[in-house]
Amino acid sequence: MTTLLMDPAPLVRAHDAGALAPRAEFPLLAADPALVYLDSAATAQKPRAVLDAMRAYYETANANPHRGAYRLSAAATEAYAAARARVARFCGLADADCLVFVRGTTEAMNLAAGSWGRAHVGPGDEVVVTAMDHHAAFVTWQQLARERGAAFRIAELTADGRVDEDHFASLLSERTRVVAFPHVSNALGTVNPVARLAGLARERSGGRALVVCDGAQGVPHMAVGFDALAAAGVDLYAFSGHKVGGPMGVGALLGRRAVLEAMPPWQFGGDMISRVGDEETTWNALPHKFEAGTPNVGDAVGLAAAVEWLDALGADRVLAHERALAARALDALGALPGLTLYGPGAESRSGVVSFSVEGVHPHDLATILDERGVCIRAGHHCAQPLMRRLGVPATARASFWAYTTPEDVDALVDGVRAAQRLFGVGG
Repeated sequence: MTTLLMDPAPLVRAHDAGALAPRAEFPLLAADPALVYLDSAATAQKPRAVLDAMRAYYETANANPHRGAYRLSAAATEAYAAARARVARFCGLADADCLVFVRGTTEAMNLAAGSWGRAHVGPGDEVVVTAMDHHAAFVTWQQLARERGAAFRIAELTADGRVDEDHFASLLSERTRVVAFPHVSNALGTVNPVARLAGLARERSGGRALVVCDGAQGVPHMAVGFDALAAAGVDLYAFSGHKVGGPMGVGALLGRRAVLEAMPPWQFGGDMISRVGDEETTWNALPHKFEAGTPNVGDAVGLAAAVEWLDALGADRVLAHERALAARALDALGALPGLTLYGPGAESRSGVVSFSVEGVHPHDLATILDERGVCIRAGHHCAQPLMRRLGVPATARASFWAYTTPEDVDALVDGVRAAQRLFGVGG
């Protein structure tokens, strides 16, 4: 067995408890008791509370908000505002008007680049990302740098799959205009020291750099506390609703008020205007300035229900549950011959375990596991720069959440053994 990018400290074995949230709360899982769903980093299954909230909105309050002078429209407006307030509270953002609803993390990154980036980045400036960034951030900032004539810098990783903070710091200067990094790596599960990285960016750039954190893999698994992160130097933080048990097609961009107010609109249309003249137009206040067109009220309601449900579980309990399962998986998989694990130890990651099996392509492994009812992700995980640094075209990735059980992890390990037997590898 070969192990790469692993902490030398021994792993703590998982306890034998079951799921933190019972499968009965998730209609899709409840309908198929044999299904082992280990792809929550891609999208989480939806608790019944989310589906019920969305159905109730569409059955009782569906109308176009902000536009109608009738009670049903007022009800939709109230539902949308209440959803924003609930999500902001969950994320530790006191000023709910500084939460902009978007389609997801990808749109949030494009909003930041298209608005702040085009207004502030130019020739001679520098944009810094990390080698573990998801394409939604990596490519967005890469293309902005190319468009604006700025230098594009990539902070490398340590041997155990963390951001190399010395290299990261060496890339920062008063020429740095944007610094972007993930809260948690979607491919390795590494939990980054957000406040420390943001503080370095603020200090080394003289406060001139926009610090953007991709929270798509952070919000579902741990407490965020945006206002505290903003005090440390984070300017913008983004996440996607479907990864926290909410619907696809909705997410949020959280920002410091001074930053958001200074950013120009990036889309134009209804609801984001204050006054339209024949020659000039003025913009609406936050958050509406960035929410052109008819808002996605139903999905915002679903997202609010998801964070309400998740809040009741408790962020600390979710992370502890995932890390116990990750420790169990790392321990069992690590005992198999010909298997390579990627990323830090369980105490430094979320519930993501990436690995490769000698002699078995990740896609073949995923197919074999699927035949056994085990769902994992195989591929580059929208992190091709990271895969190049690992020296592989793809990995297999199992990702856990509140409904995952130790038995699910055992089914994964049994499936990997079966794949090795089928391919005649592993000794």
